[in-house]
Amino acid sequence: MTPEPLQFSNEDFRFFQRFLDTACGIVLGDNKQYLVANRLRRIMEELNLSTLHELIVRIEGHQPAGLKERVIDAMTTNETFWFRDALPFDALKDVILPQLLLERQSRSLRIWSAACSSGQEPYSISMIIEEFRARHPGALVMNPEIVATDISTAVLDNARIAEYDGLSVSRGLSDGRRMMFFDPLDGGRFRLKREISQRVRFQRLNLKDNYGAMGQFDIIFCRNVLIYFAAELKCDILKRMHATLKEGGYLILGASESLPAALATHYKLERINTHTSVYRRQSLPPNGN
Repeated sequence: MTPEPLQFSNEDFRFFQRFLDTACGIVLGDNKQYLVANRLRRIMEELNLSTLHELIVRIEGHQPAGLKERVIDAMTTNETFWFRDALPFDALKDVILPQLLLERQSRSLRIWSAACSSGQEPYSISMIIEEFRARHPGALVMNPEIVATDISTAVLDNARIAEYDGLSVSRGLSDGRRMMFFDPLDGGRFRLKREISQRVRFQRLNLKDNYGAMGQFDIIFCRNVLIYFAAELKCDILKRMHATLKEGGYLILGASESLPAALATHYKLERINTHTSVYRRQSLPPNGN
């Protein structure tokens, strides 16, 4: 029997909307009450809670420890698959890597996969790099580093293991790549080969926080996450990402995302192709901001 959906008052829901916005910048629409009830059901039943207000009180009182992280994990979208939207990966293979290696022959590459979820995006990037190295022996002097971040500790823990079930590896992954880059395990599971997984370093990061200490990157993937943020926070994140992007570096957004025209002009981020959301950073603006 399907359980009865949790019921929230409008006041409770607005209270939770403010909490989630403050905690991680996600803006919930007023029509998302069913989504919240569905994703928080297990947590609220475990704690014997009936209102979102009670849940927030528990979070603020750290009772139990780690509750805030569990709620954020439950509410953040973790839907992903291999080589999601082919165009950015084609651009990485055919345009970005050849151009950067032509200009920076003696240097390694640093790539940031923001909001990486359960690892399919950074591992897909690593597969592209492996295929590029096979086609261009000696082109990469040093092994590129891929830094993958997400706000959810749960999905990061799973991503580090680099093991996936049969359904997961069938979503967006060709048979050829599955055979080339995975080892089969018992129970219909697959483990990513070490040469692919070892390039990726996972760490927890809230995009609302300061990430200047992460260093500079040649390429930043920030796809399908900015759509969940308010416009002001979205611009703030993009400005701070720009500060971590090397001159000549590339910023890759989701298929349905684009830079605000004023921001792109001010920070000299030029779209490399009208059919992709890939931007290249040119020289710094005169005031250096």
